[in-house]
Amino acid sequence: MKPDPSFTPEITVFACIYCGYMAADTAGSLRNEYPASIKIVRLPCTGKTDIQYLLDAFEQGADGVYIVACSLGNCHHEHGNERGYARMLQARKILESIGLEPERLDMFFVSGGMGASFAQYAQEMTERIRQLGPNPLKRPFPIADFEPHPTS
Repeated sequence: MKPDPSFTPEITVFACIYCGYMAADTAGSLRNEYPASIKIVRLPCTGKTDIQYLLDAFEQGADGVYIVACSLGNCHHEHGNERGYARMLQARKILESIGLEPERLDMFFVSGGMGASFAQYAQEMTERIRQLGPNPLKRPFPIADFEPHPTS
């Protein structure tokens, strides 16, 4: 199947407030461009990543999801990024079991000064998801079926 060049993937990024979010901020400061379709959710630590957050992002229409954490061995909460990684692997198994490509979910490790790497990962994920196509769980909002709640 040939990818649709007009398809712009919607990607949700879970980033720790230390290295992950700081790398995104550094990317902006250095004018390292990354796709505007990237939506960042800040977490106190990627150790707080819950499998349900990851699955909910897909259910709510994200075409791809990834986590940006502190470098391995350099987590501000000691082993938070390792816990986040383990949860990401579990979520991948769940995605595969329901027929969604596990490649739609990934995790990257950066330090706060790695703005160029943050931008590169965003571009790589966007291209990967473009190749996979839209999230099959995504359903357009059925406006024709919408009936407002009666006010009287």
